[in-house]
Amino acid sequence: MSSATPTSARVRRLPVVGALRLGRPSDVWFKPALSVVAAVAPPSLLLMTLGRLDLAPYTMAGSLCALYAHNRPYAARAKVLAWVILGMLGGLAVALVSASLTRNAVVLVTVGALLAAVQKAVCDATRVGPPAHVILTFVSSAALFVPQTLGQAPGHLALAAAAGVWAWLVGMAPAPLRPHGPERRATAQALNAAAAYAETARGGEEGGAGARSAAYAAVHAAWQTLLAVRNRPSTTRRALERLVIRAEVALAAPADADPARLRSWARAVRGTGRIPRTGDPRREEDGLRPDGVGSRPDGAGQCRTDGGARLDDDSLRRDGDLLRERDELVGVAAERAVAPRPLRSRLGPLAPVAVRSALGCALAGYASLALGAERPYWALVTAASLYQANITLTWSRAVQRVVGNLVGVLLFAAVAPVAQLGPLALVLCILACNFGAEALIGRNYWLGSVCVTPLALLVTELPGYQPTGELVTGRVVDTLVGALVGFVAAVAVTNRRAGRRVERALTTVDRAREHAARVAADPSSSPAALVAARRGLAAAVVDLRATADAAAGEWWQRALPLERVVLAEQAAHRTLAATVRRRGLLPDPGTTSTYTYTEGASP
Repeated sequence: MSSATPTSARVRRLPVVGALRLGRPSDVWFKPALSVVAAVAPPSLLLMTLGRLDLAPYTMAGSLCALYAHNRPYAARAKVLAWVILGMLGGLAVALVSASLTRNAVVLVTVGALLAAVQKAVCDATRVGPPAHVILTFVSSAALFVPQTLGQAPGHLALAAAAGVWAWLVGMAPAPLRPHGPERRATAQALNAAAAYAETARGGEEGGAGARSAAYAAVHAAWQTLLAVRNRPSTTRRALERLVIRAEVALAAPADADPARLRSWARAVRGTGRIPRTGDPRREEDGLRPDGVGSRPDGAGQCRTDGGARLDDDSLRRDGDLLRERDELVGVAAERAVAPRPLRSRLGPLAPVAVRSALGCALAGYASLALGAERPYWALVTAASLYQANITLTWSRAVQRVVGNLVGVLLFAAVAPVAQLGPLALVLCILACNFGAEALIGRNYWLGSVCVTPLALLVTELPGYQPTGELVTGRVVDTLVGALVGFVAAVAVTNRRAGRRVERALTTVDRAREHAARVAADPSSSPAALVAARRGLAAAVVDLRATADAAAGEWWQRALPLERVVLAEQAAHRTLAATVRRRGLLPDPGTTSTYTYTEGASP
């Protein structure tokens, strides 16, 4: 059982200046920026050539799907992009049919709010990363207020689907050149974060807690990326898993870590060359030959390899590290074999999130209508974009959204005369805003919003130019209304059970790990008991990660115990390895027999 006590509730001041502080740009900021330009440009230019730029909003709905899944391995990215496109088409279909059947603004706002709630819940349950539900909500909400007939809907959906297929191809285009690019980037980020924490801890510098939290978050993200593909891992992915484990070791013992070596590994991983070795270069594959034959102890204080070489005490300690590393790798393989929970069971805990989203978006839209707005979906989308991990981050996002939109409308006022020079100028301005939004949003959300705001306003001019003053005034009012009402809804509708679910999931993993350890240590344990213990522990680990991810999308007054989550996963992986060893697939540490482990073998 875990001895750690539950994290107490915290009372924090709501920041203003700190929410606007710029961070470092993303290491791959140019990838989503270039992807969205490549996805938006061809359909828009083609429609411009045909003189039907008024249809560009529908193709842009599909093109914006290229923003998703840049952190996923390509095998997983293909599936995620496909589901995002289908989800976008589903929301767009509901919006188009609703717009065709009624022009009652209250009804349309209600439909938009319900769609936003569903999109938020599904994106959280499936862990679809940035931009998550925001783009889907923007597409469906905007379509609700475009005059439509039932006969036009199939054609508009077909345009969106065609652009979505093109976006899928754009997203998958780098795969032949860098088949393991996302996994390499995630591993490099974990190594760099571990190196930064090791330097901070060793030097006794301030900010050590923040560096440690950032490092654990990077390691957690790396495991998510590596485990996103559940089939048999390649040699490259296995090597990357070893490096992530070394980052975990550095977190556990920062005083013994070598930051320079960790950063050297990170630089090597980012390229397309061979994955660096993580152990003693005097021995092939850290004492583990490609066929799986490992080193074996040969007396106190010394170790003998299969080739007969004698190693010193330091080498023996390295052997112990390698055994632990191998243990966790086997545990990771066992966890990968467990199927994810059904979507329905993952949606259950997100009911409060859906209720909050529906309430906040609906009230924001109604308030905008009461003020005479012609485009209440701007307020609706503003409210939908606020919801973050806790009340402090929700407030920060509200501040960022308001500041970014206010600066953005000023940028639109400056860009509008250029965009109104002709269709080509309008398309080029839209492409520039798309690129700027994705290039800058990694530094701070408000900076990206500076480009998102003129982008949204320029899209409204695709069917025909409109008075700049009216667009600017409407956007400012809807931004303020959406931010205020959305934040009030976030405070009013809470989900206090999210923290307790994480605590219960940690307790479940601890109990399952203790049970599996007892079964593995008992010589009389039956094969069936070993299999049941292993599968129960693996399922508990998968559930812990899913529960922690769901809580990370919730605003509650407790800090998410991410460090405990990662430590529990690490310990569970090693216990899973013990259950596999007990079945005879691996020898006990310290035995003199060689072994061969075939990944994916099932007891």
